Order: sequence, then structure tokens, then C-alpha cells
Amino acid sequence: MTKSATHKLTCHCGAVELRVRLSDGLSSARRCDCSFCRRRGAIAVSAPLDGIDVIKGQDDLRLYQFGTQTAKHYFCAHCGIYTHHQRRSNPNEYGVNAGCLEGMNPRNLDPVPWVDGVHHPSDR
Repeated sequence: MTKSATHKLTCHCGAVELRVRLSDGLSSARRCDCSFCRRRGAIAVSAPLDGIDVIKGQDDLRLYQFGTQTAKHYFCAHCGIYTHHQRRSNPNEYGVNAGCLEGMNPRNLDPVPWVDGVHHPSDR
């Protein structure tokens, strides 16, 4: 998966479909240990704010926010799969669920580095 190419992303049931342009291909893959991400368990890759287009299912996307209300986590209202989020660490980019990218098996990304979301710089 290359940086400049666009990729198809779908939730589990197919109600939501996005076209995604990744910032740095799969090299940005990471996990976060904040209270939400460690429960969700997804590997995220980066996309610029203008790098996501909703192809299908805009009305099927739901928003979840907590804590500072800065990050915006989106998921399918039907199957519950997290598709992407506008990051708290950098509100100018999205984190995209690598497991939802067509043709992607997250096992192929190992090892995936962790970021410290528990001690987020915005909390200081």
C-alpha cells in the first residue's frame, strides 16, 4: 500500500465505505494505550484531513467523544466497527483503522509500535 494511492475502507457489514489516501502508507502504523484505544485494540495508520472521502454510509457513521472532547471517533451504527478518528495528538490528521483497509491483514504489520496515550502531552 503506497502513500499516494487511494484505498478502499469498509466496516464489517459494508454499510460504511470510505476512500482513503494515507499520509505515509503503512509506515505510520501504531497502537495507543489510552483508556479507549487499549479497549478497542485497533492499529491506526495516518491520513490527512483531506484524505478521507465518505463514498457510502455517511448517515450510518456515529461519533463518540470522551474526556477533552478533542478526538472524534467514528464507527458504524450497524456493526459497531471503528473506521477512523480525528486525532487528539494531531487534530490535522485522521487515524484510520488498518484492519478495515481492503486487502489488509493487520498481522502483516507486526511489530507495531505503541504510543503513550495514558500520559498525553495535552493532559499536562
